[in-house]
Amino acid sequence: MSSYYLDENSTDLDALQSRLETTDLIPSQLPLMVSITDKMNALRSAGIASLGDLRRALKDSKPLKVLSEKSGIDPEYLKLLRRTVNGFFPKPRSLKEMDWVDQNAIARLKNAGITNTRQFFDATSVNGKELAKDVGVDGKDMQKLAVISDLCRVRWVSPSFARGIVAAGINSASALAEADPEALCQAIADANRNADFYQGKVGLRDIRRLVAAAAYVP
Repeated sequence: MSSYYLDENSTDLDALQSRLETTDLIPSQLPLMVSITDKMNALRSAGIASLGDLRRALKDSKPLKVLSEKSGIDPEYLKLLRRTVNGFFPKPRSLKEMDWVDQNAIARLKNAGITNTRQFFDATSVNGKELAKDVGVDGKDMQKLAVISDLCRVRWVSPSFARGIVAAGINSASALAEADPEALCQAIADANRNADFYQGKVGLRDIRRLVAAAAYVP
């Protein structure tokens, strides 16, 4: 069975540091780079070995305070680190957002207990054809939902923006990770100009961030 998110328990602090160092961080995240090696070493000394350990230790204010005291790392730094790391695990999107898909199909999936992209991804990773048969959803609708659910695993990708990515010729997170950012940026802009999938303008720098984020999707 494929995993919706990266495996946080097998991702160590070296991998986390590397990701932060090679990511085009937004301005508010740049303080994370100050003495980052020292910070990672302090986290290790405090008993943090993996991304999963870190997320659990930063889950709310009490364990965060404990980790701050054990590691000597300022709590504001840890709060920023928490927000950044949690961004690696984008919240599942409601299937209702996909209003271009037959809503009868969405309703049937809801009756089967499947209401968001993660639930759909997990269910179809086991046996998508069997699920379609059981809930009575057309194969074409299942395929549309499968592609959008896969792309929504990538940070910042909403269902509506995923439509633009698909219209630009990208049908999976793995294909997005291999895309040429400049060509993709133009293709998405052209597709959206014709179909108005989403509002606003997405620039090349943001597309580069998307392609980089897609590389971390399993």
